[in-house]
Amino acid sequence: METFATLPAGEVGHLFVYRNDGRLLRKVLVRNSSPLLLDLSFSPTGLLVIDFGGAKVLKVDPVTGASEVFATIPDDPGIPGTPGPNVLTFDSAGNVYISDSFQGAIWRTGPLGGLGGPGGKDAALWVTSALLRTAGVPGFGANGLAFNNAQTLLFVANTGNDTIVKIPVTAGPTGPVAGTPAVFVNSVNGADGLIIDEHDNLWVAANQSDEIVVINPQGRAIAKLGDFDGIDRAGRPKGLLFPASLVRHGDFLYVTTLAIDLRAFDAPGAQTNGTIISQWAAEVTIHTISRIRARIPRIDGLPKAGDVDDD
Repeated sequence: METFATLPAGEVGHLFVYRNDGRLLRKVLVRNSSPLLLDLSFSPTGLLVIDFGGAKVLKVDPVTGASEVFATIPDDPGIPGTPGPNVLTFDSAGNVYISDSFQGAIWRTGPLGGLGGPGGKDAALWVTSALLRTAGVPGFGANGLAFNNAQTLLFVANTGNDTIVKIPVTAGPTGPVAGTPAVFVNSVNGADGLIIDEHDNLWVAANQSDEIVVINPQGRAIAKLGDFDGIDRAGRPKGLLFPASLVRHGDFLYVTTLAIDLRAFDAPGAQTNGTIISQWAAEVTIHTISRIRARIPRIDGLPKAGDVDDD
């Protein structure tokens, strides 16, 4: 787990390491980073961490916090917006794909990092589309992303548009080639983090609905898990409040409850980014990670597929 938007400007980001039982093992200062860290994942070459504030991906030592630049996200003059790297994923060859929420793009690097540009650290533009940008609220376009099991499709959550976008993938002479993006489903309220299970079901964090939505490969919602039940006396969310990223480990989902008050990003005197959960988020003083059993309840009329709870 890492920090985002909770530290003063000028400080570096923090990485928190927990045991399986939720006990904190250590807090690590990520050197040469901004305080705005987002997604992280282990690659064959080490731990990669998105530095949203620095528009780069860092390779980080999870014990010492030493870091080096793995890839930089260019400010492409050919597409609107400024760099906003958010989430990363991998293909079977170890290539790294990075969503860019503000430029509406997916960038790609090789297994060892950037593919070109100054110093060889710039990521390569893999695909950009209006479907990956947004004028909505929250103001993040391309966000969570994951390949289907055959790696013939890349699914991307567009947070501000409440959509999941699918991108066909074919083999090319220099690596996977992106096809034309298309909307897969609409109306996932604040689609954020996204993972895909062994049955190609999509598990999506809906950050404005405070729930996890499960969508089958045909685009049908087959489950909604979790809820928000207020804030306890210690200032902790009870349940999910702005769920952002999620991972599956064994029989459980682990979900970050970002609980972010988007009004903090308004221009002075303006109030344009408030959402239905902003006032609740403003009351949170302790952020949490939630654990949810990864079970899809049986639905009448829907054939059993995947991990279904028969109780």
